[in-house]
Amino acid sequence: MIVVTTEKIPGYRIVEVKGLARGGVVMATHLGRDILAGLRNLVGGEVKEYTEMMAQAREIALQRMIQSAEEMGANAVIGVRFMTSNVGQRMAEVYAYGTAVRVEPE
Repeated sequence: MIVVTTEKIPGYRIVEVKGLARGGVVMATHLGRDILAGLRNLVGGEVKEYTEMMAQAREIALQRMIQSAEEMGANAVIGVRFMTSNVGQRMAEVYAYGTAVRVEPE
């Protein structure tokens, strides 16, 4: 599966547009992360616990988007974007989406 943020893939031509591929996940923090994040907030700097949680959420969303594209019969996803939003006080949603297409080498 080819996954790109661009609208075209060099060396390939789009032969069919399958539709919108999407995948999302809502991740919640847990008490251990919140305690460590609170301590880091006192001294400043990167909150690595949340950085790691969001990286994991992006990867899950990306894999779910790829699965969505594969189920449509696509072999590539173009124009990939990520979106994040808060869902409640201690949860975040990460959403990945793009256009599922079939491509062939030029």
